[in-house]
Amino acid sequence: MKDLSGKPFLIFDLDGVVFDSKKNMEFAWNTTSKKFHLNISFAKYFSKIGIPFLKILKLLRVKPDQKIYKYFQEASLKKINLIRPYKNVLDEFKYFKKKKIKFAIVTSKDFKRSKFLLSKFKIEPSSLHCPTKKLRGKPYPDQLLHSLKKNKFRAKDTWFVGDTNIDYQAARSAKIKFIFAKYGYGENNKLYKYKISNFKQIRKFIEN
Repeated sequence: MKDLSGKPFLIFDLDGVVFDSKKNMEFAWNTTSKKFHLNISFAKYFSKIGIPFLKILKLLRVKPDQKIYKYFQEASLKKINLIRPYKNVLDEFKYFKKKKIKFAIVTSKDFKRSKFLLSKFKIEPSSLHCPTKKLRGKPYPDQLLHSLKKNKFRAKDTWFVGDTNIDYQAARSAKIKFIFAKYGYGENNKLYKYKISNFKQIRKFIEN
């Protein structure tokens, strides 16, 4: 349901929407690829961004090994300082707090790194949803639907802001309105009705 003030509910992807983490991912992937002799370029890995890491490995014809995932996470943490919020992100989250607009995060990034980054930049979502064994990752709608249930909002009152077709598919399956972040990592598509080129432009969708 909507709250009594009629405000909408917002859900954000993390990488490519809130944080620019490409340099960090490149370091982590190249380090991991070298360690496990994968011989797979970062460009090939990056083309699969948006779905859980172990599923990316499977698509790259690599056995989805937890050891590889753990090493990637540790490499990412070593260079976590390379990850920075996009322009206007921090100011807009302060604005949401001031206006009492609730938002959640749904990401394919693991909980430890997601929580660290959100805490570091003082971003306080009403809920954080990361890959689990119980909930399928994007493009399945499971995490989005769980977010709606936990925050007691209806799909029709919700916007999901993502930057890949994987995000779009998840939003469509959950029957949530999708906003495409053009500044992120995915390619533009005529299927995306709503788009932003700057994080601040989200206001036009929530202040009508």
